[in-house]
Amino acid sequence: MSRWVWADIDLGAIRHNVETLCSIAAPAAVWAVVKADGYGHGAEQVARAALGAGAAGLCVALVQEGVALREAGFDCPILVLSEQPTTELTSAVRAGLELTVYSYSQLEAIAVAGGRDHPVHLKIDTGMRRVGAAADEALALADAIAESTAVRLAGVCTHLAIADEPADPYTAAQIELFDDLLSALAVACHHPPLVHAANSAATLAFPDSRFGMVRAGIAVYGVSPSAALDHLAGPLRPALSLRARVSHVKQVRAGDRISYGLRHRFEGSTNVATLPIGYADGVPRRLFQTGGEVLIGGRRRPIVGVVTMDQLMVDCGTDAVAIGDEAVLIGSQGGESISAAEWGDRLGTISYEVLCGISARVDRRYSAA
Repeated sequence: MSRWVWADIDLGAIRHNVETLCSIAAPAAVWAVVKADGYGHGAEQVARAALGAGAAGLCVALVQEGVALREAGFDCPILVLSEQPTTELTSAVRAGLELTVYSYSQLEAIAVAGGRDHPVHLKIDTGMRRVGAAADEALALADAIAESTAVRLAGVCTHLAIADEPADPYTAAQIELFDDLLSALAVACHHPPLVHAANSAATLAFPDSRFGMVRAGIAVYGVSPSAALDHLAGPLRPALSLRARVSHVKQVRAGDRISYGLRHRFEGSTNVATLPIGYADGVPRRLFQTGGEVLIGGRRRPIVGVVTMDQLMVDCGTDAVAIGDEAVLIGSQGGESISAAEWGDRLGTISYEVLCGISARVDRRYSAA
């Protein structure tokens, strides 16, 4: 390792999680979402583990992500989850990436890019209101796909906006509308090989959303989509832990203040450990303000003072601490644990953002156990 900062990635946990999801979703296939460099875990490594555990395909957000996987030797189906700039489509076609479409202009652009019988997934907006064809346009778009020699209908899909809040009736309404649209497509003789709607939350909580395949993202990484689904996510194992080593120790006195702005004042003498990790690595600057803690010696220690770009400070009280001691920012040590979800709760965000925010300058260290 080049730094005293690293993320441990347990590929055994990835495999376990995918096997668990395959069991839950069966007979639907599981496609693993590895966009954003595998939610910060490493797209290639996660993809290999997921496919080895039974995933049938991969999902990405960008053509570049899909092309990188092809160049790494992956020959499985890879779906790009939204329409792409026309300048990217030639690369997508050459790489054999399955493309999401919801406009006539994208269909035309795929043809211009050299598409010939290229697999596309028609995305229908059933209530997310982000991307997708309007419900009353879906049949006409499916007709256009059928009439084109450039593309073929490989799938029909939608996205569920609030599946992580299972008590809300909106998800059931989205699924019902999607079912109605699938029936209308079938009457018009459109029979896509794949139908998919479920993200991780829906895979766990809404069996009637699974159809022929599910797109599993955060659950692949062993993280519950929301607190409301923790009881269903229990079998999953977090795959990432974020660690550092103490780089400096000093004793401060009562009344001393620390870090930029001197916003924290010590009430008594204490040992302060400096860790060589900061907001450039993905630890938000404001984490100290919201009760952020670190594990050192198996105990929770409060972050004190503003998190700086490359370093943060931890109050270790009167306990002995030495340069080189291991600190855990996300993960377990002794009998204590700090999760990405805990960070999310403290910061007013979600675990997805926390994990994706761990920067590329943090070394990833992989284990198969």
